Amino acid sequence: MPKKNKAPSGSSPNGSAHPLADRVQARVAEVGQALDQRARASRPRSKRPKAQPAANGVTGAGREASSLRRVFNELAVTHRQFRLRSGQHASPALREAAQAFKESPSIPSLVAVAAFLEEDGLLEW
Repeated sequence: MPKKNKAPSGSSPNGSAHPLADRVQARVAEVGQALDQRARASRPRSKRPKAQPAANGVTGAGREASSLRRVFNELAVTHRQFRLRSGQHASPALREAAQAFKESPSIPSLVAVAAFLEEDGLLEW
């Protein structure tokens, strides 16, 4: 039986029913959780620091910034691979969006970058 490709109204071209901003927010949260798990992971005794620092772990704002940067870097790698395969160049608008994100990393500026990849069908999440 053939699959029906009927997407719900308001869905994106890749078939996701969730708005792009929600998906970007969810991806940043997912990466943040992975960073937290990594920070909590125990190290072998020989690799542990001698003295425990007073503030163990990353602050909420620091974690958010790290998560945003990681997701941005994922998008950059994905787009770079696409450009290598297709032979296309990055659009000036995408460059501007990337520069805006680099100047002030935030969810809205990351959504602007992700929108370009979404348009080309490159987002997997």
